[in-house]
Amino acid sequence: MVVHFKFSALKQGRLYEYVVRFALGGLATVVAGLVADGAGPEAGGLMLAFPAIFCASATLIEKHERERKEKNGLRGQRRGKAAAALDAAGAGWGSLGLACFALFIWHGRALQPALCLAAGSLVWFAVAVLMWRLRRELRFGSPS
Repeated sequence: MVVHFKFSALKQGRLYEYVVRFALGGLATVVAGLVADGAGPEAGGLMLAFPAIFCASATLIEKHERERKEKNGLRGQRRGKAAAALDAAGAGWGSLGLACFALFIWHGRALQPALCLAAGSLVWFAVAVLMWRLRRELRFGSPS
């Protein structure tokens, strides 16, 4: 599977779906701020790592894929679940990149903040890409 961006997918969503995602993300941020005030920035940072919108996104992905198949007269239940599962796998691999980003920021805090953030972001990106390639390698085997 080749990862790409589909602009037409933006038209599939309804305004209330985007509002729900935004509200859940905002709520998670507020909770993280309250936790940081009470228990310190480390605990607040862990709360920010919580995938606040994942549940809503997975449900919407499943729904949109199912509806798209059913619109063509096909049963789309399996396709919807598979699409949501693929999104969940991507979120899991991306979380490993986030953990490496956090470790880099934690240990690199003596650096200039902008440099530390930029380098940490590159670490996150590199780990996420490597994890995606590893997943492909494990699933499909090495290319001949």
